[in-house]
Amino acid sequence: MRTLSLVNVSDVSAGLFVLGAVGILLIFSLLSLGILRMFETRYRAGWFYFGSTAVSAVVFFVLLNMWYL
Repeated sequence: MRTLSLVNVSDVSAGLFVLGAVGILLIFSLLSLGILRMFETRYRAGWFYFGSTAVSAVVFFVLLNMWYL
C-alpha cells in the first residue's frame, strides 16, 4: 500500500512558477474561448483562437526549454 508524502517545492524558482502559471492560464483560456466561439457558430474566430492556442503552447515550451531545461 502506498502512502502519501510531502513534495518539496522549495527548489522551484519564482520565474519557473510564474512562467508555468501564465503559460497554463494563457493556453487554456485561449482554448476555452475557441470552443466557445465554435458553439456560437463563429467558426473563423474559433479557428483563430485555436491557432493562437497552438502558437502560445509552442512559445511556452520553447521558453521552458531555453530557460529551465
